[in-house]
Amino acid sequence: MDKNKPDVFLEVVEKHKGILYKVANSYCQNFEDRKDLIQEIIIQLWKSFENYNEKFKYSTWIYQISLNVAISFYRKENSRKRISNPLVTDIFDFTDTEIAEEKETNLGLLNHLISKLDNLNKALMLLYLEEKNYKEISEIIGITETNVATKISRIKSKLKAEFDQIKNH
Repeated sequence: MDKNKPDVFLEVVEKHKGILYKVANSYCQNFEDRKDLIQEIIIQLWKSFENYNEKFKYSTWIYQISLNVAISFYRKENSRKRISNPLVTDIFDFTDTEIAEEKETNLGLLNHLISKLDNLNKALMLLYLEEKNYKEISEIIGITETNVATKISRIKSKLKAEFDQIKNH
């Protein structure tokens, strides 16, 4: 193993750690789950670092792995939560004032609506809000640019309608 590999890896992760936090925040509501997800993403990044394809930017590679890990993690967590007794989780579900206040803001409402999207649409919106262009999103998600444009347009329309409905009631 190249003795500079760990240093290069740490430098890449440090430079792009914002991606890890954004993905984790999009897929996990619970702080401890977010920490676990970030740790799992870093492990998977490390495992695949040797196979990094230099034709892609590091950010594209990190998004691909992060989103794949997050989606798998989300599925596992949802499956686990369906099996466990819902009363147990409700007992410890305290409402944090800051979270309640954030949900009252437009941004909080938008984030809430995005969090309810399915995994693919959530990933698309995350990348769109990160101001990635359709080509970059297409490379990260693995669908055509045309499909990206169509899906984002539909998601935006759906979110706007839901947002307007909630704000007007």
